Amino acid sequence: MDNIILGGGCFWCIEAAFKEVEGVKSVTSGYAGGHTEDPSYREVCSGDTGHAEVVKIEYNDEVVGLDRLLELFFKIHNPTTKNREGLDIGSQYRSIILYHNPEQKERIEAFIEEVQKEYEDEIVTEVEELQQFYQAEEKHQDYFKKNPEDAYCKMHAAPKVKKAKEHSKK
Repeated sequence: MDNIILGGGCFWCIEAAFKEVEGVKSVTSGYAGGHTEDPSYREVCSGDTGHAEVVKIEYNDEVVGLDRLLELFFKIHNPTTKNREGLDIGSQYRSIILYHNPEQKERIEAFIEEVQKEYEDEIVTEVEELQQFYQAEEKHQDYFKKNPEDAYCKMHAAPKVKKAKEHSKK
């Protein structure tokens, strides 16, 4: 098993989408990329901790490789908007990929360089070494699954889940 940390807007949406991918063992919502130890959701939402809402994706590289996960990540969020995804605005919603080792960093940077050709605007996704991942509170885990009728989920998470299902069929 390998893992990668991705952030691209609200973690509820990203988590729900990646749970649809064959080869993904688990997806855990959490916080990373900040300066406060073990922050709460409320603290992260304030924008004062420096953390982004992220998901930790554990996957079987023999079934679904890193490039395939990155393809989906770039399909389900806009990597060209700084500190925002749709109506969610703030540094906690920034596009970010947190890597674990130099090889992973190289693969991510090469992927972004290649995919940039498909975008008119510059990709602003941050690529940083993971310092610490903090798991989000239990009520944020599997939020879409637990709350499918929630208006936010219907409007934002459901379309990303649909894209993930379509992407998985390719």
